[in-house]
This record gives sequence, structure tokens and C-alpha cells, in this order.
Amino acid sequence: MPKIIDGKATAATIKAEIKQEVERIIATGARRPHLAAILVGHDGGSETYVANKVRACEECGFQSTLIRFEDDITEEELLACVARLNSDTDIDGFIVQLPLPRHINEQRVIEAIDHRKDVDGFHPINVGRMAIGLPAFISATPKGILELLRRYDVATRGKKCVILGRSNIVGKPMSQLMIQKGVDATVTVCHSRSTTLKDECRAADIIIAAIGQPAFVTADMVKPGAVVIDVGTTRVPDATRPRGFRLSGDVDFEHVAPLCSAITPVPGGVGPMTICMLMLNTLAAARHEYYPA
Repeated sequence: MPKIIDGKATAATIKAEIKQEVERIIATGARRPHLAAILVGHDGGSETYVANKVRACEECGFQSTLIRFEDDITEEELLACVARLNSDTDIDGFIVQLPLPRHINEQRVIEAIDHRKDVDGFHPINVGRMAIGLPAFISATPKGILELLRRYDVATRGKKCVILGRSNIVGKPMSQLMIQKGVDATVTVCHSRSTTLKDECRAADIIIAAIGQPAFVTADMVKPGAVVIDVGTTRVPDATRPRGFRLSGDVDFEHVAPLCSAITPVPGGVGPMTICMLMLNTLAAARHEYYPA
């Protein structure tokens, strides 16, 4: 049987470590770290994500602020809110929950965020600094995956790592992180246009699946002993479930898991780590770890 990489338990451990550090900070007379979130509209997934982030702030001892707007907010009004948070010295970091309504230019909003408060790690300055190995806020999902690999002692040096997906949020930053000194993997990024995708996967020591297609990675794509990290979380209709759906990863877990030396489940794998890493980034922002005050 494979080793199950338990993101839920690992995230709970890290949040306890963060809470202990927050208590130490408060004991010195400093204020609590403060995370703000902007939520536009009533998208079900976004509502859930933001609620989980607010709950994580409570668990870590952070102060949190939720700012809500209806989905008819103008881009100018949203940018004005971003500007206010940029200048608010009581806010250490903030996020704008994506996706945004179609009439709003997401990239323009991301670039308007002060990179020193960009705890999502999406600003081009943070992305660029991460790419060349400078201290920066790293987007939460890739950072969480790296932390899981580290805490579960998954060997990466010299290993062939195949990343499925080239999104700005997961695939691209993950590829940059895996080739950094100290991680030292040999990385191949595959995507919808890759003609040798299955062959690349079959040769991989580590597969990180972030392609957004349920059960895309099948047993014939995985060599025995590989480590498989499943980033996918797609809602699949399921009449047997109380909410009418179940979460499916990008990996056919039932058939792939027996081949693996280690694998993340869905749910309970990468997902809990994503929010946990946002908390770590907020703590770093409060301490001015990456950018001086």
C-alpha cells in the first residue's frame, strides 16, 4: 500500500505552529497579524474558500477582515478598494478572491496590489523574484506542495518531475520551484498540446497533476514507485451524496494508488495546505520577512 500524504493533518500541525508563533509575537507587545479578503459576488466555490480562510485565521490567532461586493461592482470601485488596503497600515496582507466577474480585468487588479501585501503571490514582482530564487511570497498551492514533499521526506534531488498543467497559479510556479537549488528536480511541464504526455508521465519519479480534468491520470501513465500529487478538485455530480456532488481529483486514485510509493488523496491532500500556506505568507508579511517595513 502507498504512503498517504495527509495534507489535512499536516496543515493542522502547521497552523498550531503558526498560532504558537503568533502568541509569542503578541507577548512582545506587537499586534496580531491581519489578513483581509475581498469577495466579489456569490460564487459557491469562492464563498467556501473565503469562509475556510476566515476560519483558518481564527485557528492561527490572526485578525481577519472580509470585504464583500456585489458582482455588479465596477472595476474602478474595486481598484479603489485595493488602493485603500494598500495604504492601510493595520493590514499586513490581503487577497482578492478569484475568479472575478467577466467585466473586470483580473490581471489589472492583481498588478494593483502592493507586492509587499500580495500574500497570494500572484503579483509579477513576487512571481519574478520567486523565479530567480529571491525571497518572495509564493503562491499558496505550489508552496503547499513543496512543504508536503519536504515534510514527508520525498526525495527530489535528481528526480524526474512531470507537472501536468501550465497555469499561472499552479503549473508555472511549481515548475520554477522544483528546479530551484535545494530541490534540484529535473522538470518537464506537459499540457493539452503535449504529444508525448503519457510517455513523459510513465518515466516520472514525481507526477504533479494540475490539469483540471477528473481522473485524467490513469494507471497506465504511472510507473511503479512513483510519487503522485493530485491538485485537482472538480465537482462531479453524484446523486448518492447529500450535496449532490463529490470532489474528484485529476488522478484515478483507486487504480493509481496501488502503484505509488506515496500519493495525496482528494479531498484531504493539497487543498488544506493551500489555505495553510496563505496563513504562513500572512505571518511573513506581518514580520516583514521578505520586504523591509
